[in-house]
Amino acid sequence: MGFTVVLLEIDPKATRTVTGALPTQPRPVCLARSIARSTEELRERVSNERFEVAVLDMEHSRLSDVRSLHRDFPTLPIICTHRVPDDDLWVSALDAGASDVCGPEELENVLTSLVRTRGAARVAFA
Repeated sequence: MGFTVVLLEIDPKATRTVTGALPTQPRPVCLARSIARSTEELRERVSNERFEVAVLDMEHSRLSDVRSLHRDFPTLPIICTHRVPDDDLWVSALDAGASDVCGPEELENVLTSLVRTRGAARVAFA
């Protein structure tokens, strides 16, 4: 009942923080995860491996990355993380097509919300 998640992370410390927020037990919100080192690699993985959620570290990504990913994969939820609350950046990321923006420590909660929303949508369309 979880998601397959691909992370766009450049900084190894940030990667450890984010992947640590993606537990696979006991109730998985993350069934599989992969780390992409570039936007191009992330795009390839989403296309070829059918990841269901993309997580971008906004300290190493650009708003244009969010915009183009949203344009090319309009049904792909894009979650942007940023260690420092920056209202302007967060609003800009949402305007660019991000589904949500949060600190790395809140990622599990955001993914749990997506799982619940997805489950409710399946019930509604059944």
